[in-house]
Amino acid sequence: MGIDLAHSAGQTPLDEDEKDGLLIKALSTKAELDEFEQRNIEDAVEWSLQHRGLKVEQILTEKFLRNLHRRMFGEVWRWAGQFRATNKNLGVDKTCIVSEIHKLLADCRYWIDQAVFPKDEIAVRFKHRLVSAHPFVNGNGRHSRLMADILISSGLGLPVFNWGGAVLNARSKIREQYLQALRAADSRDYAPLLSFARQK
Repeated sequence: MGIDLAHSAGQTPLDEDEKDGLLIKALSTKAELDEFEQRNIEDAVEWSLQHRGLKVEQILTEKFLRNLHRRMFGEVWRWAGQFRATNKNLGVDKTCIVSEIHKLLADCRYWIDQAVFPKDEIAVRFKHRLVSAHPFVNGNGRHSRLMADILISSGLGLPVFNWGGAVLNARSKIREQYLQALRAADSRDYAPLLSFARQK
């Protein structure tokens, strides 16, 4: 395959089998790949806007989580919607993905049922735990942000997040701010990520 899939900070490298999962063989540059992925993601966002009536019980399931990833990347990658079968430079061990996801979904339902945290914090904690588990080969950051947007808007009745008001998959000061907020959340300091989520 002719595309250089070199990764930048915060992105996951793909192994050769995963690269072979590219459905559009005519792509020749990373920029073209990014463009096709973005179109697919925009279709998924449009779908989510048309399904604003989703309930928490529908959103917080493994099936929904996987189907959303498939909607976001299924026109570009054969492995879209499938939990990864390889270990990466971050995330839980591949053998622990299913149990970690089920634990997260149960924890989030509890947070909501018991009003353990404010609504924004519930969605941001959910996003952080999801991206930290890194269940998919790639696209975990974008997927976890859209999951959080769907949870906060459809499930919890608040506006979607702004996520710094910028595209976060390219190197920029905003992306570095986002990565710093994620690292703070890794240390259980959620304030920077909460602030960033609503930053315009």
